Amino acid sequence: MTSKQNKEEVLESLIQAARKAGADAADALLVESVSAGVTYRLGKLEDVERAESTDLGLRVFVGAKVAFVSSNDLSKDRLAGLPERAVAMARLAPEDKYAGLAPKELLARDFPLLDLEDKNEPSTDMLIERARAVEGAAMAVPGITNSEGGGASFGRSAIALATSEGFRGGYAATSHGIGVAVLAGEGTGMERDYAESSARHAADMEAPELVGKRAGERTVKRLNPQQAKSQRAPVIYDPRVSASLVGSFAGAISGSSIARGVSFLKDKMGQAVFGPSINIIDDPHRMRGQRSKPFDGEGVANHKMALIENGVLTAWLLDTASAKQLGLTTNGHAARGTGGPPAPSVTNLYMAPGKLSPEELMTGIKDGFYVTETMGFGVNGVTGDYSQGAAGFWIENGKIAYPVSGLTIASNLKDMFLNLTPANDLEFRHGTNAPTIRVEGMTIAGS
Repeated sequence: MTSKQNKEEVLESLIQAARKAGADAADALLVESVSAGVTYRLGKLEDVERAESTDLGLRVFVGAKVAFVSSNDLSKDRLAGLPERAVAMARLAPEDKYAGLAPKELLARDFPLLDLEDKNEPSTDMLIERARAVEGAAMAVPGITNSEGGGASFGRSAIALATSEGFRGGYAATSHGIGVAVLAGEGTGMERDYAESSARHAADMEAPELVGKRAGERTVKRLNPQQAKSQRAPVIYDPRVSASLVGSFAGAISGSSIARGVSFLKDKMGQAVFGPSINIIDDPHRMRGQRSKPFDGEGVANHKMALIENGVLTAWLLDTASAKQLGLTTNGHAARGTGGPPAPSVTNLYMAPGKLSPEELMTGIKDGFYVTETMGFGVNGVTGDYSQGAAGFWIENGKIAYPVSGLTIASNLKDMFLNLTPANDLEFRHGTNAPTIRVEGMTIAGS
């Protein structure tokens, strides 16, 4: 890994060289990554991988024109020509009146300590043991007949950003993961399911034995699925799939979509788009959060925000460019890579929990669908129309009755958002999280 001093020197020299070559403004991003992973299948080691990479991106502005250049070679000879090449490209580019660096007064000056980096990198032997253990626990569940493999992974990324407006910042983050997918049954009656766990620090990850056992039990429960008749009924989303509803909401409030007028929520600012008990929050400063970061992709200070407060839409997700298009100010939601412009994005996004348990959410449902898996991409971000293949369990008289598959659930997100109820079982397992959710009056297409 490049030392902190060397990173700063590399970025500083690029920006100075870009200014000397004729750029009015510039920023530079350096990303260093390490990833390792193993796969263990049917009791045998199947694959071991490791990769290391260094990527650098330089963005330059000449008036209202912008250009990007990138390199994974940090040698002096290679970097020497980047600034002049970028400026030459920018002079030939079309004007973009919304392009520009983030305003100096919005840049982060104090960086919160978020404990994102686990200093103890696991050895290959340790990854192999995690993969072996997670698959072994899944295969030990009675009824499991085959495995797609257990896996264990580790990653580390170090990010450094500098701008000609004076911003200098960087941070490092790690990730540990384990997972397994197994099969139960024989022939045409086979069913598949999975389980996984991931965390910034190994100490926060679930034990491989628990993850493997959960995968095996989930798979066996899906055996001998039945069909359900087409009808309108309540649908309950397991937390594994409920987060996708929150993700669809985030896509609909992206500043770039709003500026282009291609979101079903484009005219809903300040209005109730969820029920009055619903709160959706984005928190970039969650300790050890899977998407936590001390500043956004443009160096702007970020902070915890309620995007939905008591059902009311309170904010768009904005980077500098989308904010300019809307006549607003960026709110620290820019994300970026080394090869292109920033774009609005979320960090640790979640729907706040409700008061009822998942069991209480089912109370009173004579016939309904408990969804544990959705298939395909069936969300129209312009209209809000929603239609997805789904599998899970049928609910009868408030209880799980039997597994079902081959169903389609459909509605419109505007109606779904207004008619959903969250349970009290929120857990922070991923970047986007939600508790169990009940949605009223969906169309279920079956036999």
